[in-house]
Amino acid sequence: MMDISDRTMTLERVIKAPVEVVWGAWINPVALPQWWGPEGFSCRTKRIDLRTGGEWVFDMIGPDGKVWPNHHRYGLVQPTARVEYTLHWGEDGPKHADASVAFTDLGGTTRVTLAMIFASAQEYEDAKGFGAVELGLQTLGKLARFVGAD
Repeated sequence: MMDISDRTMTLERVIKAPVEVVWGAWINPVALPQWWGPEGFSCRTKRIDLRTGGEWVFDMIGPDGKVWPNHHRYGLVQPTARVEYTLHWGEDGPKHADASVAFTDLGGTTRVTLAMIFASAQEYEDAKGFGAVELGLQTLGKLARFVGAD
């Protein structure tokens, strides 16, 4: 079995809202673009289909107006439990990472665990270098605020 520890990033946040509410914000095609991304960033969606076999093609727009094209392809959407997707650099671009998000019901609160396995150890190091951990935690913070749990 291949060791992926040198290219895996895991982020976690406990959100004070029921799993159904948190799941709903993640899987709703109107809601997701409203909170996705770090502080000061917004999303411009081209296509969104949040189901197994679906995709989300969008641009992340930074506070300075810089645009980062993104493409998520969904391999698994398991209601209220898990989403697995592949991240691409722009529509049909090269693979950047495999990602999953797990939703754990803690009896009225929800643990959200976001894991990304980068295509290479160098991409992982590059991501850490530009602050991906902090930016990812900001994204989960925006999710918590979106569901009114922050």
